[in-house]
Amino acid sequence: MSLNIILMGVQGAGKGEQARFIQEKYGIPQVSTGDLFRAMKTRTDALAQRIQAIMAAGNLIDDDTTNAVVEERLAQPDAKNGVLLDGYPRTPAQAAWLDAHLASKGSKINSVLLLEIDLYTAFKRSFGRVSSDTSKRSYNIYYNAEGIDWSFEDHADGQHPPRLKATHRESGEALRRRPDDASAHAIIKRIDTFVETTQPLIDYYRSRGLVTRIYADQPIEVVTMAIQYAIDAHK
Repeated sequence: MSLNIILMGVQGAGKGEQARFIQEKYGIPQVSTGDLFRAMKTRTDALAQRIQAIMAAGNLIDDDTTNAVVEERLAQPDAKNGVLLDGYPRTPAQAAWLDAHLASKGSKINSVLLLEIDLYTAFKRSFGRVSSDTSKRSYNIYYNAEGIDWSFEDHADGQHPPRLKATHRESGEALRRRPDDASAHAIIKRIDTFVETTQPLIDYYRSRGLVTRIYADQPIEVVTMAIQYAIDAHK
């Protein structure tokens, strides 16, 4: 039977690191609806045009369209042994559709992993992170600043908030910050959206005995061990 896992967690909870572990350990691809929607921009088929029209109008993509995109992705050969779902489902209606779709294939959701972290820490993890394009290594000015120099620089005319400048001490490389992490308002909005939309899903899957809560403010390897234990217990 295939292994289907849902990974939930507010931005800053460390989903990216743990998703890489799950993919490598269990040999299943990560499926993100955000990535799937972005890929539609370069396609010309009917489903892609439908999504392009919705996005061009500034509307949210409805459940039926989202489910159609996920159904198409799950039918690809690399998903035959299961998938790691990130950012989907977003509503109980999507979750119910997914359950029915997997059941029709003789499969199911095996485990829902909820990475929990207090929201202030989640904010600092997002607002303080920078990364190297050369080494692909990530740093955080609040938690992992060894080997980097950083400061906030005031804007020349004071019309914009101070800008975070960070460099690798040894190489002198200027470290990159994700544009959406530079806005405190944008981070708070993402956190609020996560809190508002996730609780109904947690309730949905908890009633089915699938949710494992994992405290994410621990060393990465401790979180990884907890994730492996939870997955293996529900295989």
